[in-house]
Amino acid sequence: MKATTMNAILPHAMREATRLTREGRLTEATALLQGLMRDAPAPPPAGNAAPPAQAAPAGRRIIDVDPTTGDAVRPPGPDAQARPRWSMPEALQGLAPRPQARQPEPLPDGARFVPGTFSSDAGSRGYKLYIPSTHRGQAAPLVVMLHGCTQSPDDFAAGTRMNTLAELHGSLIAYPGQSQAANAQQCWNWFNPGDQERDQGEPSLIAGITRQIMRDHAVDPLRVYVAGLSAGGATAAIMARAYPDLYAAVGVHSGLPCGAARDVPSAFAAMRRGAAVPPSRPAVIPAIVFHADRDTTVHPRNGDQVIAQFAPAGAGRTETQRGQVPGGHAYSRTIHMDASGRPMLEQWLVHGGGHAWSGGSAAGSYTDPAGPDASGEMLRFFLAHPRDAAAG
Repeated sequence: MKATTMNAILPHAMREATRLTREGRLTEATALLQGLMRDAPAPPPAGNAAPPAQAAPAGRRIIDVDPTTGDAVRPPGPDAQARPRWSMPEALQGLAPRPQARQPEPLPDGARFVPGTFSSDAGSRGYKLYIPSTHRGQAAPLVVMLHGCTQSPDDFAAGTRMNTLAELHGSLIAYPGQSQAANAQQCWNWFNPGDQERDQGEPSLIAGITRQIMRDHAVDPLRVYVAGLSAGGATAAIMARAYPDLYAAVGVHSGLPCGAARDVPSAFAAMRRGAAVPPSRPAVIPAIVFHADRDTTVHPRNGDQVIAQFAPAGAGRTETQRGQVPGGHAYSRTIHMDASGRPMLEQWLVHGGGHAWSGGSAAGSYTDPAGPDASGEMLRFFLAHPRDAAAG
């Protein structure tokens, strides 16, 4: 099927996917778009200058998409400038299918990594909770980590190495798990209006998991944080907006701002080029954002929009630092101050990186060990930003 034919068919498919999504039939909407893309031919290799393109997974094809307009385009000629390549199924999932970590890492003596479940009228979700060996019942920080599509709590823990850092800082780390019944690719449904508001859908379940852990374990209520990758990053932003009284700060890695999409077609559009209309500003809490400038799954413009969304009114000065991981990626770190000069936002742009957790371990999926350590920097940022008790 030629790209021009794809351009004619895509609008109808998007309308049908929108209808299915509005009816709550997310699995069918996903299957419709994936089936369509299986019929699209893979473009020939790009001429030059572009990063190596991902191979299409078995049974799938990749089409070229103009990152500015979001339209399918003809393969470039040998002298044309190569464009980033977007896989539509990958864009819907937020992450492309890859093998997950199979062998759990050994736990330090005295540490526990225990399963749990939270249920309410909105449904039920499982989770894993890491309790470090250094925890002796004192009120500890809690970090809630939201995985990306096709990932699991165990895989996300292995890739981010958050449990190792928890041993150093005495933090509890929770990993809610999305169910395949809720999303065929185990994506958090960040683009579904029913999963974007306080006390509704998936936000109510994630908040319920957080509160259940706080009830059952010694947790400092002023040091509770939420972070995520890709679809999990978009959901972390939703949680921060919906529950500023619960979470003291948020970390968004390769994610999108709150309200970036209201259905599947607008999700595709936002992932390709950022939200068409900048979403309204949520409640302001400290935020740390990681994004790579060669991410062809979620456009790096989304990182800018997350920062803009969480910026306090009357923000103060900004300061940009540049660095280089030895043998790895260069990066830019921009610190945004509030009017009093306190650092409130951090934006990390990883130069040359793709859609993966920066500085993660190859023991998990979707990690880039060559990047700056997102886990360490997020935990540092979190612990420097406890919630103001006077704020309620």
